[in-house]
Amino acid sequence: MNQAKLKFALFLATALGAAGAAQADTAKPLTPYADIRYRLEIVDQAGLPNDATASTLRLRAGVRTAEWNGLSAVVEGEAIAVLGAASYNDTVNGKVAYPIVADRGDVVLNQAFLRWRPVKQVELTGGRQAINLDNQRWVGSVGWRQNDQTFDAGRLVMKPVKDLSIDYFYAWRVNRVFGPDSAQGIWRNTDIHSVRAAYAIKDVGTLSAYGLWLDIPSSPANSSRTLGVRMAGERKVGKQAKLLYAVEYARQQDFGVNPASYDLSYFLAEPGLGYGPFTLKGGFERLEGNGSAAVQSPLATLHAFNGWADKFLTTPTRGLRDIYLDASWKAAKGPFKGLGLRAAWHDYNSTVGSLNYGQEWNGQISYPIGKHLTVLGKVARYDADAFATDTTKFWFSLEAKF
Repeated sequence: MNQAKLKFALFLATALGAAGAAQADTAKPLTPYADIRYRLEIVDQAGLPNDATASTLRLRAGVRTAEWNGLSAVVEGEAIAVLGAASYNDTVNGKVAYPIVADRGDVVLNQAFLRWRPVKQVELTGGRQAINLDNQRWVGSVGWRQNDQTFDAGRLVMKPVKDLSIDYFYAWRVNRVFGPDSAQGIWRNTDIHSVRAAYAIKDVGTLSAYGLWLDIPSSPANSSRTLGVRMAGERKVGKQAKLLYAVEYARQQDFGVNPASYDLSYFLAEPGLGYGPFTLKGGFERLEGNGSAAVQSPLATLHAFNGWADKFLTTPTRGLRDIYLDASWKAAKGPFKGLGLRAAWHDYNSTVGSLNYGQEWNGQISYPIGKHLTVLGKVARYDADAFATDTTKFWFSLEAKF
């Protein structure tokens, strides 16, 4: 047995032990937990001779301590195993004849942090941690991929008055989804500052203002300063109906080691309607480009935006305009309680030059089997016009949480 497989086997034993202990007793000073996810991902991408097939098993296990004098801690490991042949490009294995699936086999320390709450209005966290802000458009943990994105950071959250929160973090390292063996898997010696203030307005929603300063020597083109404001909420208009809304505007400029010079805007408008188990949203998202640079969000959970085919993880230099519809339904009761269906359509254009990039369809079905297990199927179809190539992706996953 090679070293990687031995590490995985040891981690598997630890994860299963943690899962059993978590079910047996959750009242101890140390609370173990585990998340086990199998995924099959298949990618057919025009222009490449081979389709990708990635069969992976992700095990995440950790332990949380109870709070003592305001202090608590979390330590969490993560192991990803490739089951069968790695018939895909994981960005490191050199299999460039296959499409990219960024789920490389590895064993890593995912989170390890200490938290201190001297009073209920103040929380300090230091160490390796996942950070998710607002809808994760600018900062997120990329939970869709098998390997999380985490930050080596210090974070301060304050709630000085009712309904107001202030959130600041400084990160000196970004542990990205590609894993430590990838040239872009770790961004070291970063100088990242983020501040966000949010106020919850009764019966209206949450108004937030934020600033994000990224100085990333490992990726100069992603160094930027972003200042923005966001309003998101919902309002009942009947017994079962509610209006949904989100509006956001930001301005991004070059910053730090970025060799480019630009000053560009971001805009989002997303109205929607909920009625019982049904939700329908429409959206207009615009990431401005000028032909040589464009608005970027390298710390985001990017899979959640601009289609699941992931063709726009990096915004084209001509910018991106995404008009979309998103419909979902979830059974609240009956024999299929928890069953979820979702479908989305996107139309992509440039913000300069009037280029029609292409269109995309997304579909998803999920169902909880008992208390701990969820099964999911998902598909994305990108039809290219003036950007990238036709791509079809399919996923099947089983996830157990304890």
